[in-house]
Amino acid sequence: MAVLRHGRHVLASLVYSQTQLHAAFGGVVPEVASRDHLRKLPILAEQALHQANVRWPDIGVVAVTRGPGLAGPLLVGVSYAKGVAWTRQIPLVGVNHLEAHLFAHQLAHPDAPPPLLGLIVSGGHTSLVSVPTWGDYRMIGTTRDDAAGEALDKFGRLIGLGYPAGPEIDRLAADGDPSAIRFPRPMVESGLDMSFAGLKTSASYWLKEHPRPPLKDLCASYLEAVVDVLCEKALRAARRLEMTRIVVVGGVAANVRLRAVLSSRAEERGVEVCFPPPELCTDNAAMVAACGYDRFAERGERDTLRLRPDPSLSWDT
Repeated sequence: MAVLRHGRHVLASLVYSQTQLHAAFGGVVPEVASRDHLRKLPILAEQALHQANVRWPDIGVVAVTRGPGLAGPLLVGVSYAKGVAWTRQIPLVGVNHLEAHLFAHQLAHPDAPPPLLGLIVSGGHTSLVSVPTWGDYRMIGTTRDDAAGEALDKFGRLIGLGYPAGPEIDRLAADGDPSAIRFPRPMVESGLDMSFAGLKTSASYWLKEHPRPPLKDLCASYLEAVVDVLCEKALRAARRLEMTRIVVVGGVAANVRLRAVLSSRAEERGVEVCFPPPELCTDNAAMVAACGYDRFAERGERDTLRLRPDPSLSWDT
């Protein structure tokens, strides 16, 4: 839950994490997530208002994620937002979760507007998006199977790490040798689409042959393969589109190795790379509010109380 003034100034941004709740299952359990959303959302709303030092009558528009995502949690959020909009008689704006990630960049770097190339990289999505201006999007590359964050989490389960595995892999990799094991770079030489499922399969076979690997080197080598693919695809897309600014958003954008490697390679090619601070990389309501405000105030968009969640919502809708 977040409270913003004029869609730009964050007065409060709170995140209630369910990570520990789902850790025992090795991933998110939709029914458990939905029930916990329902329990915690009203409490978090009051906490956000208190932190922002505002009251409900001060709120002028309510934005909510309508998709893509898990049906149950989306339904809880949309239902709550519609209740607020109806009770307070204020506009309601449904937001695409992936577009919202791009607005994390706007919050962090308001002086670096489009045109830009967006690399959205998270546990559920990995996409390259051309953004000539806010509200105008064209997906130019995506993953054919697993997302980058998903590939890291699946690898984490193979080697016995907890959920989510990405941050722990990043931490272990910092002291490892990224060239110790040569994992494949799927589709790295072809087009702008990506694939990470084969990388996880390759790691699985390697582990069967090497049952006691040096963990830090293993993590560093696997992470390097993911980072190599992301960097190559992003820089290739920037070159093709003649873009001089790459914006990396989503949970994996907080990865230390990705930040270092992409920044270094991009600098060599005269391309600027922007990352939001870590707290704006993972899912948060501030980016949703910023996106919703832009849709409402700049593009004149709003939704009716018939708004429905869409788990498979197209990224550019």
